Amino acid sequence: MNPEQAISKYEGQPLTNGILMDLLQDYSRPHNKIRELEKKNILMPVKRGLYIAGPALDIRTPSPYLLANHIYGPSYVSMEAALSYWGLIPERVSAISSMTTGSTKTFRTPVGLFQYTKAKLPWYSYGIRMVESATDEHILIASPEKAICDIIVTRAGIILRSISQTNLFLHEDLRIEKDALRKFDREMIGGWLGQAPKKSSLRMLIKTLEGI
Repeated sequence: MNPEQAISKYEGQPLTNGILMDLLQDYSRPHNKIRELEKKNILMPVKRGLYIAGPALDIRTPSPYLLANHIYGPSYVSMEAALSYWGLIPERVSAISSMTTGSTKTFRTPVGLFQYTKAKLPWYSYGIRMVESATDEHILIASPEKAICDIIVTRAGIILRSISQTNLFLHEDLRIEKDALRKFDREMIGGWLGQAPKKSSLRMLIKTLEGI
């Protein structure tokens, strides 16, 4: 099996350096072969040690949400990127935002911009879902409730002090429809308050959701 055929078996998946070393084990200089495959657009580097299939193969590549989980971890997709995934905001996002227990980082890659914001435990661990996409990808992503809470707790300029202000934040800034907000699990958000940053803002979020 030639390298092109071997790589094609990983359609829709990120390719780590370890996977490529295994696929190219019959080559005496596998790192040189990887560089050759890059030049032929058979492989596209995303970051050091992580690749996707290049345009020359004409196969499905991983979604940016799945790539976000692999570029830096531990992490899960959150904030506007998660809200876009759940179909709650109308705009496509220009960057994939994630939460991590590591350092805050930004990765500018050939396939897009990936931003990671540090969150302390146990806040990080709340509201994470593993979803299986239509293309059989398994993605770690925030629930809609956690995605909004992550925006509130991590951005210095967001302090929610009134119902009217919170409604403006939800409807004007984020542009989330009322019908979608009515489905939010307020009790679940309340269960996170004990270990949450910005408790008063999150309490105001819950109070506002109760009145929608």
